[in-house]
Amino acid sequence: MRGPEAVLETALYARNLDETAGFYADVIGLREHSRSEGRHVFFECGPGMVMLFNPDATEVPGGKLPVPPHGARGPGHVCFRVDAQALDGWASWFEGQGVGIESDFFWPNGARSIYVRDPARNSVEVSEPKLWGRPV
Repeated sequence: MRGPEAVLETALYARNLDETAGFYADVIGLREHSRSEGRHVFFECGPGMVMLFNPDATEVPGGKLPVPPHGARGPGHVCFRVDAQALDGWASWFEGQGVGIESDFFWPNGARSIYVRDPARNSVEVSEPKLWGRPV
């Protein structure tokens, strides 16, 4: 059997879905796909999905669909793939939006990463594909 082709979805957790969803829509620029009030907000990101869940709602068994309960407490992490030439623009954009940059540095392989926090304190990284030796 072959391994998976790519990551299809990434899940982050936030109790205040509206505030955190606003960050991903307005600051990161993702397009909202669907929403279930008080439970989740899903966003499109290229060929994949970024899913925000309220852990208080998803840790409870017996939902509408046969999906096992899940949830996480504490900050999670997501890294968005961006073009290397766009990273200066992202740094300026974050600053202009009042989003503090937690770290902006070059990895030993020369790839650059910029880290910020969403309103739920999840670590949000933008980096170039070179970080993991992925094709541009």
